[in-house]
Amino acid sequence: MAESKTDAISATQAALEAISRLKGAYGPLMFFQSGGCCDGTAPLCLNADDMPVSPHDVLLGELGGAPFYIDSELYERWGRPCFVIDVSPGAAEGFSLEGVNGVHFVALTASP
Repeated sequence: MAESKTDAISATQAALEAISRLKGAYGPLMFFQSGGCCDGTAPLCLNADDMPVSPHDVLLGELGGAPFYIDSELYERWGRPCFVIDVSPGAAEGFSLEGVNGVHFVALTASP
C-alpha cells in the first residue's frame, strides 16, 4: 500500500451502527471508495476478503474496525480529501452489502 492516512476518514454514529450490524451478519468487512464507474462515487462495503487490496491503494483508516481504502491516483486527483461516512435511506446501487437493509453508505467530504 502506498500510505496510511488515519486522519482522513471518520463516520457518523448512524454509519457506525450500520457497520456493527453488517459485521454481525457478514463477519469482517472492508470499505473501498468507488471512483465513479458502476457504483458512482459511493463507498463499497464488502466482506473483508472479497476484493484484494492493490499496492496502489491507500488505507485511509478504519471505521468500526473495518479498513477503508481508496485508489491512490483517485485520492490525489480528488485533492486528498477527508471523508465522513454516513448512511442515507434507500438501497445501494451496486455490490455494497448494506443495500439489503434499506440504507446505503455515502461519502461526504470534510476539510482536512
